[in-house]
Amino acid sequence: METPLLEVRNLRTSFFTDNGEVKAVDGVSFSLPKGKTLGIVGESGSGKSITALSILQLLADNGKIVDGEIRFKGENLIGFSDKKMRDIRGNAISMIFQEPMTSLNPVFTVGQQIGESLVKHQGMSKKQALLKSVDLLKLVGIPSPDRRVKNYPYELSGGMRQRVMIAMALACDPEILIADEPTTALDVTIQAQILGLIKELQHRLGMSVVFITHDLGVVAETCDYVAVMYAGQVVEYSDIFNLFQEPKHPYTIGLLNSLPRHDIDQEKLEPIHGNVPNVHEMPKGCRFSPRCPAATDLCRAELPDLLKDDSGNDVRCWIYSDRWDGEAEVSVYGKKRTAKS
Repeated sequence: METPLLEVRNLRTSFFTDNGEVKAVDGVSFSLPKGKTLGIVGESGSGKSITALSILQLLADNGKIVDGEIRFKGENLIGFSDKKMRDIRGNAISMIFQEPMTSLNPVFTVGQQIGESLVKHQGMSKKQALLKSVDLLKLVGIPSPDRRVKNYPYELSGGMRQRVMIAMALACDPEILIADEPTTALDVTIQAQILGLIKELQHRLGMSVVFITHDLGVVAETCDYVAVMYAGQVVEYSDIFNLFQEPKHPYTIGLLNSLPRHDIDQEKLEPIHGNVPNVHEMPKGCRFSPRCPAATDLCRAELPDLLKDDSGNDVRCWIYSDRWDGEAEVSVYGKKRTAKS
């Protein structure tokens, strides 16, 4: 892999509540090279969004990064002052949030909201920022940008609001764009347009992208590398080709088997049985062991580390360690194989 622009090492983020500590992100590690796209995928509650918010240190008051490193261009962002982080946010690293209607301020025009970061980070006058905002709206494909720049968010459709969010994120030419499920509330046609737009702008501007999603179809279409998360941990980290051709972790295999495919004969979809564990009652061993068809006593007793497999990818599973003594046969796309192969 190329030299990483962003590297997250053993990140641990907790929320301290009346019921105790909630370990929302528990030992997450991954890296993102310059100009590439990393997909972070997993079920709801797996820690994807909290990982992104931790990178920008936008946690709620009861949230805290308790361990780990977040290295951007070699510098550890953890420990940066609020002022230094404000210089990073929206400038070098930008984020598109899930729901634009709750992220955009209803009492300001879209031009004012796009221009705010230009005034703050680029030192532009309000007039210069307004002209630049028109150019940005044009860049993201909004028609009549000189008129739309004066609109309020409620005057725009869902797809146009999402394009405004992208324009805001791109205003200061960020080196990294974090997109947190940017197409969740949009219909399929608009989803495809937004995904295509992000990909086109990435190639044009040369930025790196972190794509947070639960949709493996989006991952296949947009990403170079993938981190699969489960219950606050990365269970598999791989390049996109190996993830879909040779998935390793039983959870990744379960996700792929639950997707309909048009290129193979598939009599029925295979669900992942059981539920994501309660954050206050995590299993003692592997967190996926209560739902895993290959789990042994070792899996239920001890939590595995993130290990390197033969192809150089990371997988958090005892099957790929010297201590494994089980007989793991799994079904991948309807074909039986041993889990190690």
